[in-house]
Amino acid sequence: MSDHEPTRSSAHEIRTKTFEWLATIVQVLCTVAAVFLAAYVVLTVGDANPDNGITQFVRAWANPLALGFENLFTPGGERTRVLVNYGIAAIFWVVVGSIASRLIRLLG
Repeated sequence: MSDHEPTRSSAHEIRTKTFEWLATIVQVLCTVAAVFLAAYVVLTVGDANPDNGITQFVRAWANPLALGFENLFTPGGERTRVLVNYGIAAIFWVVVGSIASRLIRLLG
């Protein structure tokens, strides 16, 4: 075997590190999604100015990340609707990120 050929052990280490990085990336992306949703809940419940640039930016990211949860429950008030539905979506992303990253690590 030449000095330039990877050994079986180093190939396994590379695979393990690759899967570990992938699991971390998935976990971070899901956490960021949950943070955007939670921020939207805080801005809505806190009665933030809907014309403010920060509020618009967060809403623009939160809406597609809600993945259909945005109208799951239809309570009377907007604040309650956002709190419940976007809160559930944020929890969904945390759970999905945790499960997906664990599965990826198991595959590695």
